[in-house]
Amino acid sequence: MEARNLAPLPASIDHTVAAAVPISGLTAWQGLFDHGHLKTGQTVLVHGAAGGVGSIAVQLARELGARVIGTGRGQDRDAVLGLGADAFVDLQADQLEDAGEVDVVFDVIGGDILDRSAALVRARGTLVTIATPPKVQPRDGRAVFFVVEPDRARLADLAQRLRDGRLKPIVGAVRTLPEAPSAFAPDRRTPGKTIIRVTED
Repeated sequence: MEARNLAPLPASIDHTVAAAVPISGLTAWQGLFDHGHLKTGQTVLVHGAAGGVGSIAVQLARELGARVIGTGRGQDRDAVLGLGADAFVDLQADQLEDAGEVDVVFDVIGGDILDRSAALVRARGTLVTIATPPKVQPRDGRAVFFVVEPDRARLADLAQRLRDGRLKPIVGAVRTLPEAPSAFAPDRRTPGKTIIRVTED
């Protein structure tokens, strides 16, 4: 990343916590607002709501004044509701379609979940995904696939929210550099953002 895209880290913020914010925070912001155009009073469905990106998206949408429905595995329910989500859909036990129509779907999962989510987008709504270009389009809405872009001003804003206590990233696990390959294995999934510690304090 170029120096012009970096933002200073407030001294009061722990480095491990701060590491959970930049990419996840920018992805959540850009997905919700730059691409999804989420507005106060609208409803957003956030897939993977206990993950690094999803957990921040829930908090940002909630602070805006949107109604937030989070999805994930059953064990994530309390964490997602604790972040401020209004409702939770267990993707293993509940019917996704029971979430009803929403203005924005923010997807980080892809696959069948992404395909089925298109039908939940109400007229003039948006399906936003970072997983893969969508194969299914909302009937009367838009579908957007995007890759996060650097944004120094937004990073500074996220850091301020973190310092003010308005944003609380979930640090799922902290692993050493040699553990990095196994830390992201499918059977090692943990809620929140996995952090790789390159050096010991």
